[in-house]
Amino acid sequence: MSKTSTDPIADMLTRIRNAILVNKNEVTLPHSKIKESIAKLLKDSNFIDHVDVVELPSVGRLLKILINDENSNSVITEIKRISKPGRRIYASSKEIPHIKKGRGMVVISTSQGIMSGDSARLLNLGGEIICQIY
Repeated sequence: MSKTSTDPIADMLTRIRNAILVNKNEVTLPHSKIKESIAKLLKDSNFIDHVDVVELPSVGRLLKILINDENSNSVITEIKRISKPGRRIYASSKEIPHIKKGRGMVVISTSQGIMSGDSARLLNLGGEIICQIY
């Protein structure tokens, strides 16, 4: 399919961002558990419409993300990687940022899995700030 990326999460976010820019409503990318977790969190937060894992015999597992249906515009204005392989960004539960006065969200990797910044704050968990979206 494509060459191996050093930062698969940034690749996923870039594919979503590019699809929105050209008004595509679907993105297909190589599957991983962390990308599936992030996509499901975005779906649960109503930033994307649908997430599906597809098994293809020739390629393997793929993650299909339906950003929006054909009749509507994307809810996502900006999606940005925060913590990168070369510079990891961590925050305690008190340091987790609020995005656009609560209209956006931060995706954070905690000891209890991938979750939104609000959920991590409620559970008093810190972790690695993966990305922000609004």
